[in-house]
Amino acid sequence: MPFKKLLIEITNRVGYIRLDAGSRFNKLSITTIRELKRAFTQLEEDVSANVIVLSGYPGESFAVGADIGQMVHFEPRDAFHFAELGQSLFDQIESCPKPVIGALNGITMGGGCDLAMSCDIRIASEFLRIGHSGAKLGIITGFCGTHKLPRIVGKNFAREIFMTSEIFGAAEALHMGLVDRIYPDNQFWQYVSRYAERIASHPLNVLSAAKRLINTAEDTDLRTGCLLERETATHINAL
Repeated sequence: MPFKKLLIEITNRVGYIRLDAGSRFNKLSITTIRELKRAFTQLEEDVSANVIVLSGYPGESFAVGADIGQMVHFEPRDAFHFAELGQSLFDQIESCPKPVIGALNGITMGGGCDLAMSCDIRIASEFLRIGHSGAKLGIITGFCGTHKLPRIVGKNFAREIFMTSEIFGAAEALHMGLVDRIYPDNQFWQYVSRYAERIASHPLNVLSAAKRLINTAEDTDLRTGCLLERETATHINAL
């Protein structure tokens, strides 16, 4: 089944998912979220891809959050199922055995910020504009952003982001730890591709093991984490 909101391609062991809503902004509508789930399943199963890059390039936005036009018609039951759908996508990305790079090419707001946080590595264009405008709109994210953002940037920055509804630039996002790298806009995709291909050149079983161990580190005591790493290393290094 063809995708309506996404473009998919694989080059040099990197699978690219490009949000392309066909308009100025990539909204996280129900259709888009369902297509993203299908796209990640497809690339996770494709042995020709070791790394997945998610982006809105070459458009103006990465993702601007939920489709407010849909949300205004939600009953409480609808809102619950929408939040459940979004969280299931982000859980899928975080548990994907392949590293996922968020290439934040432009506007990244609300649910788009939550989507970016589900990626393992976030690379920003110098034109990045990122924030969470829910308070200004009178809504709150249902995509788990209030719990994930403090884990990435700390509680103080998380409070500022959520409560001010301000839009932050690339340099501010890098300072807060919300993104990992910034590249100039006119060379953005070239740098993203090189970065992804460098990771994709490594054995997938090692990349998967590292991702799994790092993701469990926050919720695991040090002794247990060291035991998990020892068992994993014993299995991988003995092959």
